[in-house]
Amino acid sequence: MRLVSFNVKSFRSINDSGPVDVSQITAVLGRNESGKSNLLRALYSINPAEGFQPLNKVKDFPRDRRLEECTDDTEVISSRWFLDTKERGELVEILPRAKDVQEVVISRRYSGKNCIVTLEGLAEQDLSEKDVKAKVRKVVPIVEAAADNAAIEHQQSLKAACKAFETGMALLPDRTQWATNATQAVKNMRKSLAAAQVELTDRQEQPIYELEELSETITGDKDAQQAARCWVMEKLPKFIYVDEYPELQGHQNIAEYLSRKSQGAQSLTPADRQFEKLCKVAGLDPQHLQGLLKHSEQETRNQLANRAGALVTSEIRRLWKDRALKVRFGLDAQYLDTLVSDPNAAYDVEVNLDDRSRGFQWFFSFYITFFADTKGGEAENAILLLDEPGLYLHARSQGDLLRHFEKDFNNQIIFTTHSPFMVPTHRLDSVRTVSIGESTGTTVTNSPTGDSRTLFPLQAALGYNISQSLFVGSKNLVVEGVTDYWFLASVSTYLAEANGVSLDPELTLTPAGGAQKVSYMVALLTSEHQSVVVLLDQERDAKATKDSLVKNKLIAEQNVVFVSEGFPAPAQTDRDVEDMLDPTVFDELVRVCYEADLDGKSLVLNPNIPRIVKRYEAAFNTLGIKFNKSRPARLFLNMMAKDPEAVLPQTSIARFESLFRTINERLVRHADHGAAPFR
Repeated sequence: MRLVSFNVKSFRSINDSGPVDVSQITAVLGRNESGKSNLLRALYSINPAEGFQPLNKVKDFPRDRRLEECTDDTEVISSRWFLDTKERGELVEILPRAKDVQEVVISRRYSGKNCIVTLEGLAEQDLSEKDVKAKVRKVVPIVEAAADNAAIEHQQSLKAACKAFETGMALLPDRTQWATNATQAVKNMRKSLAAAQVELTDRQEQPIYELEELSETITGDKDAQQAARCWVMEKLPKFIYVDEYPELQGHQNIAEYLSRKSQGAQSLTPADRQFEKLCKVAGLDPQHLQGLLKHSEQETRNQLANRAGALVTSEIRRLWKDRALKVRFGLDAQYLDTLVSDPNAAYDVEVNLDDRSRGFQWFFSFYITFFADTKGGEAENAILLLDEPGLYLHARSQGDLLRHFEKDFNNQIIFTTHSPFMVPTHRLDSVRTVSIGESTGTTVTNSPTGDSRTLFPLQAALGYNISQSLFVGSKNLVVEGVTDYWFLASVSTYLAEANGVSLDPELTLTPAGGAQKVSYMVALLTSEHQSVVVLLDQERDAKATKDSLVKNKLIAEQNVVFVSEGFPAPAQTDRDVEDMLDPTVFDELVRVCYEADLDGKSLVLNPNIPRIVKRYEAAFNTLGIKFNKSRPARLFLNMMAKDPEAVLPQTSIARFESLFRTINERLVRHADHGAAPFR
């Protein structure tokens, strides 16, 4: 059975949640104190792993409503479940008319000692009023004729029985009641016929048999329905609700554990139960280990512990992406220690699990608990309700946990979160948003809606996801600003179409948002093991940026390209990307886009200023006008789309091709040296 949706009503902060659709992995997103936990607790109450528990009206009914409103029939939760092909076949064997049932609805009320099961699409019982009347019309004349031929003392009783039979066969809205009446009517009819010693032929008996069989079928249907509902509850998955994740002890006394276990399961502590799960996952048998200790077979004990450590280490390394850690189990007489080390560190120092970070302890405990329980344990077919999982984990580790949910669990999982890194952005259709209002209480929407606080984790997750698209390409060219991006991208596209020298098609152009941010962007890209080339304007601050990149080992010196390298030698030292354009073209672009601002004014340029943008900034400043280089850049983009030859003469093409050739060569040289960002 698979949970399709649920609706919570009249439970704590929830008056009516609205229908909540459920997928394989469902993320319930909302701000603190919005009622996310109450949703899970209400759902959990349908079939808790610990057994069905009564609800407490005083505690669980919404506090802002009069307690008298809560009756025994007040519904708390309704849930819809889908049956697979095999389950539908089993149901039909119990209740044949359930052949069209594909979904069942399971709900509970405040007074209920068990759940209410409704079979959706259950076919009506096969009872035709026309058919019943036709059979009755056949029987009545036969019995009346038999009464006329019977002994005088039986004639009256037979006619009365015939009349009662006709009345008893009258259809009622309640078909079960009709079946009861019909069964009794047939029984009385047979008694009267037997008393009068009247024997009917098989042909005359046939309609009576058919009516009798029909009534018995309908009477038995009530029991079949009850059996079907019991079958549904037997198939219903258990719910496991977890808000506090039990911790594993890194130092365990095996002898004391076995002593408590020998006294019965009730004597085991929560730590003992976690230890049992650890042993199950690691393939260790505490009783066997103690037996080996008794016979002084320490070598065998160590071999078993070594194997267990290798098994757990391989899984932890697959799941825990933060650092490649190693798990080893140490046996010292009665004690089993769980030791964790970083084999990539300069010194392979082992630290007891109790002394590792809170985040790793949580992750290790979660892995052990649910690996043990979902692989042949109590949670194998359960639905996991996880309240704020991964709170202690680093952002990247939260993403690893989310992938762990999707890859390693067959269980349906519903979890609450307000962390952007626990939002499955690749499956936004599985995100539900929770809001709370003064009058409405907690409500849920199946599409992302709500106030800014509710949606912030989703917005942050999407923003982060979009930013990660910068790291998709393995080759990256970091430029200082967006105008540099416009010039280079548009010219490269044009040259590629004209079979000229263009930038490598696999190259991703990434504007840093200013020269001062280049170092940060390079650090982000190289941390993702990307091939990175930086293009800088040729000026004093750019040289300082290059020195900083190389000194901090963020990038190799050869991977820094200056715009001046696109000019024939000897090139002037101070150059911007705009200097790649012909001066007359740039002047025309400026005068067109600033036509209104320059109306009636004379623009005088200082030829001693080498960089063309600085030249125009100075001239505009003299006129009291602020110059923005993005305006001519936008006009250049438009012209490249309409008439590229007008803004890109051969001198400019030669400069761009020379620069593109240099950038491509640096990328090839970097790839030849390997993927390391700094060589």
